[in-house]
Amino acid sequence: MAKYTGPKCKLCRREGTKLFLKGARCNSEKCAFDRRSYIPGDRGSAKGFRKRLSDYGIHLREKQKVRRIYGVLESQFRRYFKIAASRSGITGENLLQLLECRLDNIIYRMGFAPSRNAARQIIRHGHVMVNERKVNIPSFLVKPEDIVLIRDSSRQMQLIQEAMEAATEVASYEWFEVEKDQFQGKIKSLPTREQIPLDVDERLIVEYYSK
Repeated sequence: MAKYTGPKCKLCRREGTKLFLKGARCNSEKCAFDRRSYIPGDRGSAKGFRKRLSDYGIHLREKQKVRRIYGVLESQFRRYFKIAASRSGITGENLLQLLECRLDNIIYRMGFAPSRNAARQIIRHGHVMVNERKVNIPSFLVKPEDIVLIRDSSRQMQLIQEAMEAATEVASYEWFEVEKDQFQGKIKSLPTREQIPLDVDERLIVEYYSK
């Protein structure tokens, strides 16, 4: 499957905000966005240069921001939108709920990986189990009552150990619970919009695909 392999910090600069694609580095002095917060390109750093966005551009940028935060391709994102639109409830909230329930996002939220990209690697290499069955598909959607855990043979991995030590926000999530000493977590319910810590306006995405 095709995937973006370019500089991740350039994506943050393009969207004009930190997308936290590189884990702890995004909060360190090495963060490229803090050093160069202007948009990429020859004119991006020009004094007084500010690109004006059209109405379409505003909607596009919001869609791209969310897509890049979760690390999904356009075709995947469009498919999630169609599923969200077919469900009862508010389409934008349904969309974010689907993205939050991806296994790679769950591994990241539970503190077992420093970033969603790292979580995808951990999953693909067979280090994760859901309900005692190995799952190596990052886009696997979890549901309430699912048990997600790190395999016994993988618990001493430095990447996982360091991520768990650095994770500080795990306890703030009400829709799942984590037992760090058991390297596992349980999905208690599907997340509501208020429980998804994402500073985006999902209504713009709905309007983008509705045009």
